[in-house]
Amino acid sequence: MHRIGDLEFAVVSDGRVWVDAGGPFGLVPRTLYESTLSPTSKNTIPMDLNCLLVRSAGKTILIDTGLGEKLDRDARARWGLERPGGGLLARLEEHGVAPGDVDLVLNTHLHADHCGGNTNLADDRVVPTFPHAEYWVQRVEWSEASHPDARTRGTYFKSNFEPLCERGQLKLLHGDTQVTEHIRCVVTPGHTRAHQSILLQSGAWQGLYVADMASFAINMERTAWLTAYDVLPLENVATKMRWQRWSIENGAWLFFEHDPEITIARLNEAEGRLRISPVDVNSELTG
Repeated sequence: MHRIGDLEFAVVSDGRVWVDAGGPFGLVPRTLYESTLSPTSKNTIPMDLNCLLVRSAGKTILIDTGLGEKLDRDARARWGLERPGGGLLARLEEHGVAPGDVDLVLNTHLHADHCGGNTNLADDRVVPTFPHAEYWVQRVEWSEASHPDARTRGTYFKSNFEPLCERGQLKLLHGDTQVTEHIRCVVTPGHTRAHQSILLQSGAWQGLYVADMASFAINMERTAWLTAYDVLPLENVATKMRWQRWSIENGAWLFFEHDPEITIARLNEAEGRLRISPVDVNSELTG
């Protein structure tokens, strides 16, 4: 775990998947994006499933839960799922955190690759993975996940959140919400209508778990680079512009959930152009 003041955090991976490049890069021409991330012969690129473990105000908090363990063999193959070091629960165990230790789960949104680990299978029943945790998500996001349309029914699965409702473990938020003195949920619409990112603060230091406001670091640097998954693309452009300015003004650390090469970075501006620069956490915290 890394510590900044009274805030502790660690990136914990649920593995890596391989997806068609047309998803993350949308309308961006291959001649542009392949210099950033070159696809395989099958036009697939890697996407990491980076969740964030945070300790604040005596609480153990998990931000997003990856794909989880409910996938059958065919689903794992479709995702091209790789977990050489184990999935999320194994990575949490490396930090001494058992499922029963988690007090709070913050879901940025309810797409399957962000909340599949909310629940697990036990004796052929779907149950909450974190039995003592309260799970927080925006009310509008929950509503749209509960009533998927032709486009979203392939990623909104009730098994990832209905068992939480049944057991009284789901809390629905109505906009920006303070979690602890160090953590705040902020609505960042565009990828979904009620997508939220997670704002972190300790003293003068600030960070933002970006989630799918910008799936890769390059999506934050290049405002017009949108994914094919964004349901409100122009809204996402406006959202990114607001948070680009905020991140530059505050020298904030940006945590990227899916980028296979850049997990934490800063956004800078020089001669009118935005540039992403990776953060070396160990050197910054010890230097």
